[in-house]
Amino acid sequence: IDGKLDEGIKPAECYWTVEEDVLQLGLVKSGEMCWWQRVIKGDARIDVKKIEPENSNLSDLNPELRQTVEKMMYDQQQKAMGKPTSDEVKNKDMLKKFMAQHPEMDFSNCKFNG
Repeated sequence: IDGKLDEGIKPAECYWTVEEDVLQLGLVKSGEMCWWQRVIKGDARIDVKKIEPENSNLSDLNPELRQTVEKMMYDQQQKAMGKPTSDEVKNKDMLKKFMAQHPEMDFSNCKFNG
């Protein structure tokens, strides 16, 4: 591999193996789970909208991965409807709770994103 990765990874969770003289890399992406348009900066991009993942059943996944996939599906559906994602709702609820716990603070001039 000659070049820098186009996206961030979690180095401590990545791995490599050699099988039948083939080096296999397992890169764990950091941040949101999404399709990468390319692996190395400067390489040609692919149209990720054309990717058709193979069908699988959620019941085939381990519980942690299943929960992550279900959350991604929910968030994708929410975004498509112009509604907040689960993380956005969680953040808004935490902010409301903080504001309720601190009535002495004036939030009237604050501008919040999202």
